[in-house]
Amino acid sequence: MSTKMPEETDKTCFVVMGFGKKTDFETGRTLDLDKSYRNIIKPAVEAAGLRCIRADEIVHSGLIDVPMYEQLLKANVVVADLSTSNKNAFYELGVRHALRPYTTVVIAEDGIKTFPFDVSHVAVRQYHHLGEDIGYDEVMRFRDLLTKAIVEITQQEPPAKDSPVYTFLNGLNPPAVAAAVQAAVQATAPQGPKDATPRSIEGAAPDSTPTHSILVQQVDEAQGKGDFLKAKNLLSVIREMMKPQTPAQSEDPYILQRLALVTYKAKYPSEEKSLHEAHEILQTLNPGTSNDPETLGLWGSVHKRLWEITKSDAFLDEAVRAYERGFYLRNDYYNGINFAFLLNVRAANAVDPADAIADFVLARRVRKEVLTICEDWLASNPAPVGPAANEKVLKQYQKSRYWVLATMAEAHLGLGEQEQSQHRLEQAIAGAPEPWMKEATQEQCGKLENLLKNSPLRYLKT
Repeated sequence: MSTKMPEETDKTCFVVMGFGKKTDFETGRTLDLDKSYRNIIKPAVEAAGLRCIRADEIVHSGLIDVPMYEQLLKANVVVADLSTSNKNAFYELGVRHALRPYTTVVIAEDGIKTFPFDVSHVAVRQYHHLGEDIGYDEVMRFRDLLTKAIVEITQQEPPAKDSPVYTFLNGLNPPAVAAAVQAAVQATAPQGPKDATPRSIEGAAPDSTPTHSILVQQVDEAQGKGDFLKAKNLLSVIREMMKPQTPAQSEDPYILQRLALVTYKAKYPSEEKSLHEAHEILQTLNPGTSNDPETLGLWGSVHKRLWEITKSDAFLDEAVRAYERGFYLRNDYYNGINFAFLLNVRAANAVDPADAIADFVLARRVRKEVLTICEDWLASNPAPVGPAANEKVLKQYQKSRYWVLATMAEAHLGLGEQEQSQHRLEQAIAGAPEPWMKEATQEQCGKLENLLKNSPLRYLKT
């Protein structure tokens, strides 16, 4: 194993993967890929003695395509994470396989049900991702496995082919790396003073360009402090940096989703105006036909708040449709309990008794499904114990368990099951990691109780 520190070595590993939270549309799961990169991939690469680079860490003044292709060609090792079946990652893996016969490692989280036929010829090392986080034991297991894999492929003499292109097309010669890189540098060299200065932003050093990665870290810090206006401004810069070059290209959904979230949370210049601005941002993601649960959840939340402010039926209907679509796509308790609550809201405001009854009955059916989902979660997610049960992991588990129990309390309440509702509420409150959670749940249950006082079932003849 190399004794050089990563910052001293001339060997590099380029990581091919998505950024931020991405939804796997095959399973409906949303994974935080930045957690995979920071907790597993980068430490594993550096432990193998290589400098680790991801596209969002490259400083560049023009198209990201040029340094990205350069890295795919010249990097000593490429690690490609295909989690969430990311289209860009698959494409960049194909480019790497076409350029280099060896030193490419393919990984993915184990939730992918099937890999495309062309990837079935490639060894894929898999790890277990929890969605928002990765368990400590799994981080350490897979980090060690990945480090060993990188060391092994870099020490093989002669290198073993891992590219299907060079495996099946015998006699194919890869491009001369040095010559190709030199040609690319010459072709993209700045042409005069106008192209020589990288784009910068306020607060950055005059001779530096903040990378996507650095800006995202600043967004995380601002959001963690509740400074949503600063987070919004930073994300607006990132959005401009990643602006598509042609109208046919689409913007990164993750950036737009985060921008919409902090925009309406900033409540600037007013809550209603910020909600309308978030509405416009999300429109870019075509929420009417989107299959992305994250987009639909945000769309529902924005329109739920707009309805609360304006009492416009159009906003209420839009929120109901968003949570309904998100629930049936993801089969999760969050979308489900919001869908059920808004059905009761709409039933309470309906003019036609038949519409009120239909929404009221559907809300009951959804709550029964939500209870099943929550019960399955409790059965399959015992409290972490042993080395994996560090403070961070325990707190995340407590938060997740609290919302599952609070959701069950609300679901039982909506079904008229007062005793079961109280039992689950007491369980939730007993393990609440933060006081505001209890207050939020009690407030929500109070709203639901008021809606249920005048059940539309009274219109039915007995």
